[in-house]
Amino acid sequence: MSRNLKITLSYDGSEFHGWQVQPGLRTVQGTLAECLKRITGEDVLPQGSGRTDAGVHALAQVASVQLESPIPERNMVIALNDVLPPSIRVKSVEAKPDGFHARHSATAKTYRYRIFRGDICPPFVARYVYHDPYPMNEEALMRASEAVVGTHDFTSFAASDPERAARMAEEGHDGDDSRFGSVNNVRRIHSSQWMRTDDELVYTVRGDGFLHHMVRNLVGTFLLVGKGSLKIADVPAILEARNRSAAGPTAAACGLYLVNVEY
Repeated sequence: MSRNLKITLSYDGSEFHGWQVQPGLRTVQGTLAECLKRITGEDVLPQGSGRTDAGVHALAQVASVQLESPIPERNMVIALNDVLPPSIRVKSVEAKPDGFHARHSATAKTYRYRIFRGDICPPFVARYVYHDPYPMNEEALMRASEAVVGTHDFTSFAASDPERAARMAEEGHDGDDSRFGSVNNVRRIHSSQWMRTDDELVYTVRGDGFLHHMVRNLVGTFLLVGKGSLKIADVPAILEARNRSAAGPTAAACGLYLVNVEY
């Protein structure tokens, strides 16, 4: 009798070409599938809550998979962590009802972006942060992030690549989510805020879904406000423009983390 399993895992995205399986490339989804087959003998493809891009990290990505194997959930955690590379760790395995799906059942997600502000970025954190030691109006950057809270059309902050619509219609991404059926750029952001620590500026955003590259494009735009190239008041106008060229550049993948998925 098959079980529907919810697998929660964390990973260092710098070691992989993103979540989604790709021929000839090392991906998180492909690596997890290979290890599940090694343990259970079953050829399955775990479905993630969204597809993180190459270089993007996860503290608590969620995958769902149907397995015939009778291995208890706790033992599955141990077995998977024995065969997975150190850059991927399974945090938990839980049995769920058949209707549970890592992507379609999600109700909200939280992402975090880290910017290291010190003059010299330590080599031990360099692959996990975006390094920007240059002058910045941090207060303006923080205030600019407030403008995106609420329900908006985020077309200006969506990736402009030609495959985006097809990818969104198929499933979620690091920008992620197409639970709306057809391609739809309207999303609800519950919270959007920056916090200053000793050496870092940390952006945390929680919403019901995110478009491809949306968080990184938001960060890139807020950084332009911090640098003085844009004003705080420009952010609402960029939202209204619904034009990718109106917003800032896409921030580097290394600073982005999928923090949490809610169900």
